[in-house]
Amino acid sequence: MGYPQAPWTLKGYAFLSLHLVEIAKASPFIPVELAIVSTIPGKTLGGVYLSQYTNGSDLTYNELIVVAGLVSWRGTIGSWVSHIYVDNPDSVAGGREVWGLPKEMADFRWESGESGSVTVRQGDQLLCSWRSTGRFSLLRQQFSFPSFSQQNGSFLLFNSTAQANFGLVSASLDIPQSSPFGRLIDSPPVMAVSADSLDLKVDAPRIVAN
Repeated sequence: MGYPQAPWTLKGYAFLSLHLVEIAKASPFIPVELAIVSTIPGKTLGGVYLSQYTNGSDLTYNELIVVAGLVSWRGTIGSWVSHIYVDNPDSVAGGREVWGLPKEMADFRWESGESGSVTVRQGDQLLCSWRSTGRFSLLRQQFSFPSFSQQNGSFLLFNSTAQANFGLVSASLDIPQSSPFGRLIDSPPVMAVSADSLDLKVDAPRIVAN
C-alpha cells in the first residue's frame, strides 16, 4: 500500500460531538490494562469525529472516529479509539501498520459539505448519520491531544495537533442500535463542534508498554 510515512498532515474540515459514556458500557471496548478516567461518577468522556481531508493532505479521504472514553497509563491521559472507518485503503493500511488503529472501510455521503450533513455506511449497515445546524464561531485555535492504541501486544501513544476555525453547532447524531458502536454512544452530545480550515498533524507513535 502507498501510504506516507508518519507524521501525517491532513487538511479539510471536521465535526466532533462529545458524549458522557457510562463506564460500564465503555469498558468492553477498552483494554483492561488501561484505567478508564471518570469525568463524573460512573461516566467517562467519549466522542464521535467526522472529517473530510481534501487538497493539501498527505492522503485525501473521509474518516469516522469513535472514542470509547478517556484512559490513563502511568499518569498520562489520552483517548481510546474503539472504532474507526475511512474510505481509502491506503489510510486503512497506514492506520493499522503505523498507529495500530482498527481502521475499516466504509462509505461516506456528504450532502452539504461543510454545512454538516453526512451519512456513513458499511455495506448495508448504517453506522451513523450526522446533521448540524447553526454555528457560533470561535477564534482560530490550536489543540493537542494524546491517544493510545495497541499493536502486536504493545501499547502505543501518539499525539495529534489540530488548528482550525472552531465553532459551536447544534447537532443531530443518529446511531442505530445495530451499529457496532450503537450501544456505546447512546446519549445526546453534551457539546458539538465544527472545525473549518482544519490543519491536523498526527505524529508517529511510540511504545509505552509491552
